[in-house]
Amino acid sequence: QVQLVESGGGLVQAGGSLRLSCAAPTSIFSINDWAWYRQAPGKQRDLVAAISRRGRETYADSVKGRFTISRDNARTTVYLQLTNLKPEDTAVYYCNERGALPDSYWGPGTQVTVSE
Repeated sequence: QVQLVESGGGLVQAGGSLRLSCAAPTSIFSINDWAWYRQAPGKQRDLVAAISRRGRETYADSVKGRFTISRDNARTTVYLQLTNLKPEDTAVYYCNERGALPDSYWGPGTQVTVSE
């Protein structure tokens, strides 16, 4: 079973920054595209950013220019740098393979809370 461990969340004021990390299994890391998702209370889980095996990045319109996804294949870790945070960014953030389904394995996520 895939094990994913997200970390780095916290409580920040609007305009602040955070760096999220996700440790992924060594056996599958380098061959997969990876992504960060988020789920706000009462809402569905949405894709925030993705990075391909070759490092090509894609972003949701709502975070373009503010969030940056990266990957370290040697450490089998995916990162999400969040800057200029807004209250509407408040959510639980998850990482997973790009295209993961709702009934796929999901880690516990990491809570990001942005205050006014």
